[in-house]
Amino acid sequence: MHLRGAVLLTLGWSLGTATAAVDIHSIKKGPAGPKVVPGAYIVELDTPNALGKRASISPHAALYHDLNRRAANWNLRKEYDAQDVFVGAAVNVASDEDLVKLASISHVKSISPVYLHPRPQPVKSHIVTGKHDDKLPPDTFSTHKMTGVDKLHAEGIYGKGIKVAVIDTGIDDLHPALGGGFGKGSKVSFGTDLVGDAYTGANAPVPDNDPMDCAGHGTHVAGIIGASTNEYNFTGAAPSADIGAYRVFGCEGSSGDDVIIAALTQAYKDGANILSFEAPSSVVASNIAAKGRIVTIAAGNDGAYGSFYASSPGAGKEVISVASVENTQLIVQTAILSNGHAPVVYYSLTPLRIPGSLPIYALSTDTTVANDGCDPLPDSTPDLSGYVVLIRRGSCTFTQKVTNAAAKGAKYALIYNNVATPVTIDTGDFPAAAISAEDGAYLVSEFVAKTGVTLTFPQTGGASTVPNPQGGLMSSFSTYGPVNDLVFKPSVAAPGGNILSTWPRNLGSYAVLSGTSMATPFVAGSSALLLEATAKQNSALASLGARYRFETTGSPVPSSQTEGDPLQTLAQAGAGLVNVYNAVHYTTSVTPGELILNDTAHARPVQVITVKNKSKKPQTYTISHIPAGTTASFDSDQQAIHYPVPLNTNYAKVSFSRKSLVVPAGGQATFSTTILPPSRVDPKVLPVYSGFIRVVRKDGLEMLNVPYLGVAAKMKNMKIIDRTDYYFGVPLPFVLDSAGNPQNASRTYTFQGNDYPTLFFRLLAGSPVVHVDLVGANTTLSTRSLSQSLVSLSTRSIEVSKDDSLSKRGLGGFWDWLFPHHSGSGTFGKVPIAGQIAEWDYVGRNSDGDAQNNGYNAIEINPPTFANGTAIPNGSYKLLIRALKVTGDPKSQADYDSWTSPLITVAKP
Repeated sequence: MHLRGAVLLTLGWSLGTATAAVDIHSIKKGPAGPKVVPGAYIVELDTPNALGKRASISPHAALYHDLNRRAANWNLRKEYDAQDVFVGAAVNVASDEDLVKLASISHVKSISPVYLHPRPQPVKSHIVTGKHDDKLPPDTFSTHKMTGVDKLHAEGIYGKGIKVAVIDTGIDDLHPALGGGFGKGSKVSFGTDLVGDAYTGANAPVPDNDPMDCAGHGTHVAGIIGASTNEYNFTGAAPSADIGAYRVFGCEGSSGDDVIIAALTQAYKDGANILSFEAPSSVVASNIAAKGRIVTIAAGNDGAYGSFYASSPGAGKEVISVASVENTQLIVQTAILSNGHAPVVYYSLTPLRIPGSLPIYALSTDTTVANDGCDPLPDSTPDLSGYVVLIRRGSCTFTQKVTNAAAKGAKYALIYNNVATPVTIDTGDFPAAAISAEDGAYLVSEFVAKTGVTLTFPQTGGASTVPNPQGGLMSSFSTYGPVNDLVFKPSVAAPGGNILSTWPRNLGSYAVLSGTSMATPFVAGSSALLLEATAKQNSALASLGARYRFETTGSPVPSSQTEGDPLQTLAQAGAGLVNVYNAVHYTTSVTPGELILNDTAHARPVQVITVKNKSKKPQTYTISHIPAGTTASFDSDQQAIHYPVPLNTNYAKVSFSRKSLVVPAGGQATFSTTILPPSRVDPKVLPVYSGFIRVVRKDGLEMLNVPYLGVAAKMKNMKIIDRTDYYFGVPLPFVLDSAGNPQNASRTYTFQGNDYPTLFFRLLAGSPVVHVDLVGANTTLSTRSLSQSLVSLSTRSIEVSKDDSLSKRGLGGFWDWLFPHHSGSGTFGKVPIAGQIAEWDYVGRNSDGDAQNNGYNAIEINPPTFANGTAIPNGSYKLLIRALKVTGDPKSQADYDSWTSPLITVAKP
């Protein structure tokens, strides 16, 4: 997402009332941390061939010469010289006048701000205390068995000779499972520290040659890729691979785009075959992938927020975006009953810290009660401090139940299930865990019978394992797509839940983490096995084909363990769980590896698939359709439906030009398929349909699946700007005045103290570009005026295409940002634009109901300046929000969702 100007974009602070997600009166004014480095920009340069007579001068030298010739006040942050991937520099400029001078240089291709990215965070983590830690995964090789890695290891394929770069927090290379050293001949054999310990993103990096990790994430990632056998008897997916450590995060804080691009280009120049990193993908990453290197990147951990949450543009079209599936084994603890009955299993990774033997107390003797513990307990309730309290699941949150029990002295609780599926609960600091409905009913019966049974909770030796009912299913945290441009992301899935790996020695040596950032290095390690096994092939061609191989040879992910339920939507699962053994050994390949069907307005229903037979004899193949569940992404108001996104069996209608084909030895054949969207769906809920075209060899030994995905609606019909009162209890967007109330009429602001306006808005869907401008007091949203005004609007950020030159063409959006009062395109016809407040490119939608995580957007207009830092003159204005609809024409007013505020008068003393 590109943001112009020094605007404060803040997220919500607090959870709100029962009728709104956020209590509007709880919002406090105050600055938020910056997401960009002020005055810092990434500059992409043309190659020397574009410099004409100065072709003998490097593009960098020409840039510096031209900046000095223009008397610009600037300094260099980073220089990039990966000729076939990215040539450019990161620079600081002192003022908007210096930025204009930079933009006027003829061989500058694009300019974008330096954005800050937070350190990757797992969904959950635990530092291992020893070999008998109850939180250790029960089968450290279960992930290898799920994906065929164990079979390749049995064949002696361990990733030898393959270089894997980890762009992260660094690596504890002295860890014994990671080789115990750094440099040539060591497991961690290449890389560098680009930042130093003290770097936070807000200060200058202090690079050195030792990429030692002080945060942990990079060390965990490195172990998933290549750990050697250790005291916990696990290895990485590719334990013989050469690992590179490119440290882009300090011990705290964030990292800037300039540093991440430097790491990407350096790893590329250092010859890394595979690059694994967690920061948002970039054009540079896609360029590297297009040159025959494998780039793996996490799909994200925002599954709770539902569909269409993956950001555009497609997380990099050429990279492998990785989703997470759950491990096949589940750790449980056991409580011992004093009457000799079989132990009660409770779902927890660690024992409940409950001392001694305690009796039980059931809040209700009715095991079918729907709202057990949801209301304050009656006065007749005894002091519960000496009991383990039994509460039935249902109707309200677990936290509310234990809070009501705690009000009567309770210190411990077991919550018995109301469904068959096990659940791990979170009640904060209150010791509680879930048990089965059957065990709950038994304990309640013992309480009713007054048998005096007590429970004991062993602190060691009480752990056991059971098959994980969610094993092999998608992790609930794995982000749903599709991305707004409908590029096929995520690409594939891999094990990412409850993963044991290495951790910095001074922080505990081993840890169990969960997240798509654990699944991502697993695919990187699997890629190393693939490349070693196909070493006789052209390495670049093998790398370019890796994504398709993984996509077509993996296993579709079910939506549940119930037979007959649909497959999980490919919007979350991608092409399914990788099987690297199949990817290596199949002699059949199919292309393309994914079918992008688009929406109904841009449909591509007819697709041609090529089947290649690399075996030594002719093969016969059968062709069939395997549908996945169709999603209802939104409700009737286009509020996103939270996890789990509901699936239905309104599948696509699929036909084939032939249902079988014979492919000669070493030859290929083609067939076509027509995939029509399901007809019995409501386009208002933006249904996503998906599935596979299955190609099976007659002997049954090879089965390939070509994934497809489309939207049974017009993307342009998606609502962008939220106008409901769902979130705050008042209709959005709104301007919050100095008293903390939505502005419903004209309002004058002095900008003294807290007397300034704040714009609040939410996006129900992503947008290619969002503008926030100040416009004239008499501006209206008539179709004619804005349609005329938008003809000159450039929706690009400070970026231009390869054949553009900022010195030759005045790009409306860019020049309006720099010069808000200039005549010409800045007036936008009959809509006078006083100046730009903010602009974002490739904006994802807001989360639905979680104020702490991208719940809404707030722009504080304080101080009263435009995005370029120039002062807003006293006068009366309106705020204008324009969000371009997905697939919309940037020159058509009908393709924007627009809103204007009440009158705002700037009256600075």
